[in-house]
Amino acid sequence: VFVKDEEGFDIPIVDKEGKYVKEITDFAGIYVKNEYYAEGEAPEKPLDVQIAIKLKEENKAFKVEKYEHSYPHCWRTDKPILYYPLNSWFIKTTAIKDRMVELNNTINWKPESTGKGRFGNWLENMVDWNLSRSRFWGTPLPIWVTEDKSEEKCIGSIDELRQEVKVSVEKGFMKAELPEEFDPHRPFVDDVVLTSSKGEPMNRIPDLVDVWFDSGAMPYAQWHYPFENQETFEENFPADFIAEGVDQTRGWFFTLHALGALLFDRVAFKNVIANGLVLDKDGNKMSKRLGNAINPFEVLSQYGPDATRWYMIANANPWDNLKFNVLGVDEVRRRFFGTLHNTYNFFALYANLDGFTYSEEAIPISERTESDRWILSRLNTTTLQAKEALQQYEPTKAARAIQDFTINELSNWYVRLNRKRFWKGEYSADKMAAYQTLFECLITISKLAAPIAPFYSESLFQDLNKVAGVEKAESVHLASYPEVNSSAIDTLLEEKMDLAQTISSLVHSLRKQHKLKVRQPLSKILLPLQSAHFKDQIMAVEDIIKTEVNIKEIEFVGEESGVLVKKVKPNFRRIGQIYGKDTKVVSAFITGLHADQLAELESTGSLKTTIGDLSIELTHEDVEVSYADIPGWSVASEGMVTVALDITLTDVLKKEGIARDLVNRIQNIRKDTGMEVQDKISLAIQSGSVELKSAVEAFEGYICTEIQAKEITFADVISDGIEIQIDEIELIVKVETV
Repeated sequence: VFVKDEEGFDIPIVDKEGKYVKEITDFAGIYVKNEYYAEGEAPEKPLDVQIAIKLKEENKAFKVEKYEHSYPHCWRTDKPILYYPLNSWFIKTTAIKDRMVELNNTINWKPESTGKGRFGNWLENMVDWNLSRSRFWGTPLPIWVTEDKSEEKCIGSIDELRQEVKVSVEKGFMKAELPEEFDPHRPFVDDVVLTSSKGEPMNRIPDLVDVWFDSGAMPYAQWHYPFENQETFEENFPADFIAEGVDQTRGWFFTLHALGALLFDRVAFKNVIANGLVLDKDGNKMSKRLGNAINPFEVLSQYGPDATRWYMIANANPWDNLKFNVLGVDEVRRRFFGTLHNTYNFFALYANLDGFTYSEEAIPISERTESDRWILSRLNTTTLQAKEALQQYEPTKAARAIQDFTINELSNWYVRLNRKRFWKGEYSADKMAAYQTLFECLITISKLAAPIAPFYSESLFQDLNKVAGVEKAESVHLASYPEVNSSAIDTLLEEKMDLAQTISSLVHSLRKQHKLKVRQPLSKILLPLQSAHFKDQIMAVEDIIKTEVNIKEIEFVGEESGVLVKKVKPNFRRIGQIYGKDTKVVSAFITGLHADQLAELESTGSLKTTIGDLSIELTHEDVEVSYADIPGWSVASEGMVTVALDITLTDVLKKEGIARDLVNRIQNIRKDTGMEVQDKISLAIQSGSVELKSAVEAFEGYICTEIQAKEITFADVISDGIEIQIDEIELIVKVETV
């Protein structure tokens, strides 16, 4: 029976014998919180009695008529859990608390907040380690005591125990020495009686050792140290890296650290990742009861282990909680592995046709095209990023760098812009350089990705190397991680190609916004002139940009032109973090920035000023600069790059767009009918569209060149042609080889 005290804590009621009262019936008196209440008395406030008690006049005893009580219950049996004060054995960790804190500050924690926060706070407020447990199964506490507790012995090894038992046998406390295959666990160890210095029998205390002591002793126990393998132990301690759930802050992480400090005055591990939890896609804990648990074996069976691993590592840092969405695994399978596999298939198709086996001498990078030099520069920069990230135990950064390089740079940019080099008929030095460059990228990716995607990386490595034989290693997992060729990194080349990609991406987004397909030529784009260097970099990739986004001209405009009007607004999240209560004042200042102030910020990277008594220094990250749309133009920005696209379609542009669409349709027909690239054709067209006829006449030369046509004719009726459509124009065409 319990009552609640003034703070709401449950207080058990005991009788004069000190026994817990299970029911208030017939007894002389009770104790509550060490206060005695005589027969017939009841506890008065401030104790709030939470049980209904009725006083029986006949015998002046208490009886429980109703009892409702919130109390911990076993999650397996639903039976109440009773807590008793017990004597325990402790390790005096508080004696070296300061040293444990000092050693912890040398450990590379991921995330750092766990090491300095959760674990650091635990050490700062550490109490002595409660070592013993009152259970049957586990590691027995190796301490023997005399009956009067005046003498204790702690046994440090089986050999020491055997020597002590010999003495005990001589004294008659034990009948025989320990057998060769002695089991040092309960109940066998409980039968061992030792001898005190005074010749008295000593029995083992019944307690066990905290199981976390076992886990913390792992670095020593796995080598049976210090009894053997001393050199092996020294070579492997402390551990370079460990990983476990963040809930091990007070478990394995602590016991490893405590024993390392106590025994060796060293850390037990140099780097640690405190893993987060895997939650469902909505951020809830997975549970069979809730029906939101995902069967990992079904995911592995459907999508494969590599896609699953890559998704989990690339999607969130291992120490962050991961909202697991199966659709995300499928996206990784399609976007990353699908793109990589398609790139390999493209390479293998043409390499096999040309018999490329990398048997020729490697063409010096300086003699390769600018496009080759750029992708090899990016490959080495990505290798550097991946290596540095993995060395800092940042696998998410490594995975994202590899993924971005593979999808956005190798496949969507390099291969797409260099397709015609692989299609060429003659096996020239330029074509050989393209093969060597793409081969180097693919085999390096197989090595970079191997720690995260071991199976696909091995397959890709073997498919490449079994033909080329450039790698001596039998497996990608026996090969060294790629070294960075610093001489191949060209930062200026990367910068200008990055500008080309950014500008192209912005133009494509504007086209999509206004439903202007890429085959429709447009007249020009405007770029705000940032600096002479900016202009030089853009001009170096001008042809790439114009070809990629299908525009006729790139024009630079200065601030004084007034064509593009800037809009400035604060980055409220960052401003709020820095200036707190002054956010409103700083934000108002940013919104009202003058042109000369904004120019200073953009050119120097910072702007210092004083608002009343407040001194501030703004950077690029504190403001968001954009441009207003102007009639006939559409504007988009990314970072410091802004593009204005002329979306006006002239008659000439419309005709060229129709001509390009016609070329696309005829090329598809050539491909579908199995024509060779060099086959010449004649093209007959049936259409009542004046617009189509005008477009063909205006761009007949271009069309004939692209589709390898000897002639283009218009017919009133084509009975055995193919029906096609260009926008709203329907037509019938007949394609014949000549």
